[in-house]
Amino acid sequence: MSILAILEQRDGQWNRMSFETLAAAQQLARELGTSVIAATPGWGIAAMAQDLASKRIEKAYAIEHELLGEYTADGYAAAFKQFVAFTKPDLVLCPHTYQVRDFLPKLAASLGRVAVTDVVGHRIEGGAPVFVRQLFQGKLNADVRFAAGPPSFASLQAGAYRSDLVEEGAAPVETFSPQLSASELRAKPLEHFRQSQRTVDLGAATAIVSVGRGIQEAENIPVARNLAAALGAELAASRPICDAGWLPMERQVGSSGQTVAPKLYVAVGISGAIQHLVGMKGSRTIVAINKDPNAPIFEVADYGIVGDLFEIVPELIAAIEKAK
Repeated sequence: MSILAILEQRDGQWNRMSFETLAAAQQLARELGTSVIAATPGWGIAAMAQDLASKRIEKAYAIEHELLGEYTADGYAAAFKQFVAFTKPDLVLCPHTYQVRDFLPKLAASLGRVAVTDVVGHRIEGGAPVFVRQLFQGKLNADVRFAAGPPSFASLQAGAYRSDLVEEGAAPVETFSPQLSASELRAKPLEHFRQSQRTVDLGAATAIVSVGRGIQEAENIPVARNLAAALGAELAASRPICDAGWLPMERQVGSSGQTVAPKLYVAVGISGAIQHLVGMKGSRTIVAINKDPNAPIFEVADYGIVGDLFEIVPELIAAIEKAK
């Protein structure tokens, strides 16, 4: 089974989820005894392809065409359809980004296939991958197997795989030039959407301190904020805190907020409702502080501290400052 990893870039910058996808592709290749090729689309992306070639893959491809300089679903779907026909992969993996959500169903349907989206894990059975995706905001896990022949398509949820596990290597670079015409592109790119400067990208944070209802009232938020400052972390919250207006909605983690996968996630006074766990369970190390020893958050935590956060957090801050 050959594997194609599609990596997303924009204006010469990798999407942070791209190398999570490559890590997943490398892991699957080891388990299946096969190889990985990787590709990124765009225009004038030779440097991106060279960067990709420094990873442990069989070959790096730059899918280049002037009409791919600006994203359109029609352009990307047509280009990848030609590229898949050229490379003939059995399995195509993509990051579950907004862009991929837009073009992947069109690409898969054009080849008479379905796409398994928002994958959170996998296992190998009978020499083939079984992908796991969540239903009903994480209350159920569904196992998905591909019944049709190749190519198969899957997109991977943010944080499901660790980008720091990507293996380095050296691979040749090849340019693939699809045949595209402007008449094929029904959508016309406009100016890029620009987020407000105050918007926080929690997904890019390496450390997060997240606060829940255990903080009791808005006046106590500085307790968690001080811990975040001591750790050099971003401050986040569960939905009730943001719904109450104690922190802006942009700092919400969970199924209706941001999905995060930092190296360190400290949950302060968060019980661990499934909607919150869905958004942070991909964190590498989870530390939970809660006075309820039966709180669900402890089921996913690597380290759990049972006690009053108003006593524990100041002690943690003092210890961190002392260690500095």
